[in-house]
Amino acid sequence: MSPPTEFDVDFDGAVTVITGASGALGSAAVDRFRAAGATVCAVDVVAPDDEDSLLEPDSDTHFYEADLTDEADVERLVSSIVDDHGRIDHLCNVAGTWRGGDPVEETDLAEFELLMDINLKTAFLASKHALSHLRETEGAIVSVSARSSLEGGEGDGPYRITKAGIRLLTETLAEENRGTVRANCVMPSVIDTPMNRELMPDSDHDSWVDPAEIADVMTFLCSDGAAVTSGAAVPVYGEA
Repeated sequence: MSPPTEFDVDFDGAVTVITGASGALGSAAVDRFRAAGATVCAVDVVAPDDEDSLLEPDSDTHFYEADLTDEADVERLVSSIVDDHGRIDHLCNVAGTWRGGDPVEETDLAEFELLMDINLKTAFLASKHALSHLRETEGAIVSVSARSSLEGGEGDGPYRITKAGIRLLTETLAEENRGTVRANCVMPSVIDTPMNRELMPDSDHDSWVDPAEIADVMTFLCSDGAAVTSGAAVPVYGEA
């Protein structure tokens, strides 16, 4: 008998900010938090009507277009969300991308900087500017690291470095905000997304982890069920 895909969480009245909301994992998180009753603020540089967007907004989803690598734009975004909804209860730092294939000596600086900006800088800036509002609600941050961040590897070093940075950012946020804001991250293995299937067509797709299952864990980490959990890096590797 398969376990249920969802569990009961009541986020009625809560405001959840999800970055990278137009992608596979971000849109799955939007769906899950929306199902739990949250008012969802979906953030991305890709609008819902873009052909590359997987986001399907409804009346409980409010889309905000923002460049999360630009601090002024992040400040504007957070102010707009608080002006519109009065609070922030959860921040899910999902925005990210993957690049790999080249050893360090052959990696262009532009590619390294791209990964640092999209994978780490976005989470840093969003957390920095949301924190004061999250303290008011005793809220939670959940960011997305990766299983591969646990060790060095051949060919995708810059990606692993940025995802290790997410783990350390998470631990730092948890320590600096102990008793007020909880911060945790999830560590997926390969996520089953259309882009990853295109990039790795010969891989064993059945072993990859479903974005909806990762979104379930992210929802739990924001819930009262995880009230004693902060500073954790939670494996989400697919089938145990």
